[in-house]
Order: sequence, then C-alpha cells, then structure tokens
Amino acid sequence: MPDIEDELAKQLWAIGDITRLRILRLLPDKADCEHGNNVSKIAEELNLSQPTISHHLRVLRQAGIVQHEKMCRDCFYWVDRDAARAVIERMEKLLLESEPVTKA
Repeated sequence: MPDIEDELAKQLWAIGDITRLRILRLLPDKADCEHGNNVSKIAEELNLSQPTISHHLRVLRQAGIVQHEKMCRDCFYWVDRDAARAVIERMEKLLLESEPVTKA
C-alpha cells in the first residue's frame, strides 16, 4: 500500500493548489483544438503569465491528471477524467481500509 499512498499523495499535492484547481476547471475532457485550451488562453483567462501556467500544467501532467497533444499548430490540454476518478477512488479506498485510532 505504500506505493499507492505515495502516488496518491503526489496527485493530491498536484491538485491541492488553487491555481491548478482553476486550470482544471477551464480544461475540456477530451483533445479538441477548436474548444480546447492552450497555455496562452489559460494564462489570459486566469490573468497569469504563460510560464506560470506552463509550470502548473507540467505538475498536473506529471501527476497524470492532465494530458496534452500538439494539434492545430499548438499544444492543447485536457483533463484525463479516468485518472481524476482514480484519484477519488484511491482516496476512498484508503479511507475505507484505514482502522480508526482508539484511545487507551
């Protein structure tokens, strides 16, 4: 279980930042250059610099929650809904399997 806990902790850390949560809210759930968001659009929407957005997207990609692909002459990002659901399921499993601490 330690490996699962380590992975879950990294994913929760990745989504535990307000800017990254705002980015996730802006992203579609599939690859789409017509309705998708690139770094420029996200930076403009959140009134942050492109390097800042790129950093946050990298953290989310490394956590496996966001995917990206070069399309239409730009790189577009989307939320991997299956990966996001897996984070919730791992958290639920962790909480259900934990034993309550009793005072002696």
